Amino acid sequence: MKNHLIEFNKIEWINADVGIRYKAFTNGNQRIRMAKFSEGFVEADWCSNGHIGYVLDGKFSIDFNGKAEYFKKGDTIYIPSGEADKHKAILGKGEKVTILLFEILEG
Repeated sequence: MKNHLIEFNKIEWINADVGIRYKAFTNGNQRIRMAKFSEGFVEADWCSNGHIGYVLDGKFSIDFNGKAEYFKKGDTIYIPSGEADKHKAILGKGEKVTILLFEILEG
């Protein structure tokens, strides 16, 4: 990192699972991820971690305990941590999304 600039174009993609890849910058317990989700992606397990995100491109939905909320390019997302806000990302037919996630790492 030079002059506080995060150069995502110089960070390698990590293929985390089928339908998701990301680039990550981590400093201490803070992480910024640029993630790309593709058509048909559904998270296998519920996530109870907190996230703040900004949708750079595309659209998708997040299932919050059985209630879907839809997000598109330009939307900002805030998800508190905890079971009350457990969630799964879901991408339907023809959907893809690039999102910037701001996260605090636990542990």
